[in-house]
Amino acid sequence: MVSMIPLIRNEVMKIWKKKRFFVILIILAVLIPIFTYAQYKTAMNLKEQIGSSDWRISAQERVNDYTNRLNSPRVLPEWKEYIKIQIQILQYHIDHNIDPQSPSGVTFAKEFLKNAVGLFLPLLILVLASDMISSEHTQGTIKILLTRPVQRWKVLTSKLLALLLYVSMTLIALMLMSYLISGIVFGYGGWNAPVLTGFQIEGAAVDTSGVQLVEQWRFVLMELGLAWFSCVVVAALALMISILVRSTAASMGMMLALLIAGSILSNMAASWESAKYFFMVNLDTIIYLSGGKPPVEGMSLAFSLTVLSLTALISLIVSYTAFTRKDILN
Repeated sequence: MVSMIPLIRNEVMKIWKKKRFFVILIILAVLIPIFTYAQYKTAMNLKEQIGSSDWRISAQERVNDYTNRLNSPRVLPEWKEYIKIQIQILQYHIDHNIDPQSPSGVTFAKEFLKNAVGLFLPLLILVLASDMISSEHTQGTIKILLTRPVQRWKVLTSKLLALLLYVSMTLIALMLMSYLISGIVFGYGGWNAPVLTGFQIEGAAVDTSGVQLVEQWRFVLMELGLAWFSCVVVAALALMISILVRSTAASMGMMLALLIAGSILSNMAASWESAKYFFMVNLDTIIYLSGGKPPVEGMSLAFSLTVLSLTALISLIVSYTAFTRKDILN
């Protein structure tokens, strides 16, 4: 392991010099204030509409709005199931006097991470991972890399570990920046606020028998763990494609197409049961914590983690096999 440290340090510096991580920080620094302002305006407009800052009134208004939508003939059956689930979850919060959206910096960060894990975060990871190997071809350094007096699996492992380090840094940066920036508007408290988790979706019904009350900081840690795992899977797949495809543009294009296709499938293929076996549809693992309806019937947290684990495992097996057998003349 000692001999791996210089290799890892070298790969970390390679990514650092590409300034990809700085690009991610700039993206977050630009977008988070916009999202914070949008949420602030939404909260103010809602307060004006209901004429009160009492969250119960707001939640009841949402229940009434959802109920009215159910009576509309233009609402698709899939959306009616989603609406029924939201009504039951909101009513549970009202009955147990627990504000589901208590405004604070940590609540904003929690919701931002929840909405980002399906597409936005994977796209950020793609910025880091899409050219890990393909850039060596572009720069003409692949022959030097493969003829070094170091076993190839160690070279690839050092790249993988460096990539995982930046994946972790990206998640930490997203949470810290969203908390610090939004906290200016919403305040920095709320870490011990109660959060409900453990809702089980069964068709259009919500099973509340396993619901637990946890502090918000514990809920955030659970979110971070699931988001990190989803990002690691994206990183492993991007690394594999970077090895198999020499062109950085082609590598990034393929991953971009896969991620966007997953987002489209999640919204449009609810009735196609086989869609649940695509890794892209399973990236939004956080949805299970808050009781959201899975994209396809029959999906669960255990199922999504299994699909993602198999995707990462296959990607790593292909990556190590292809890299260790790579012909330096081609």
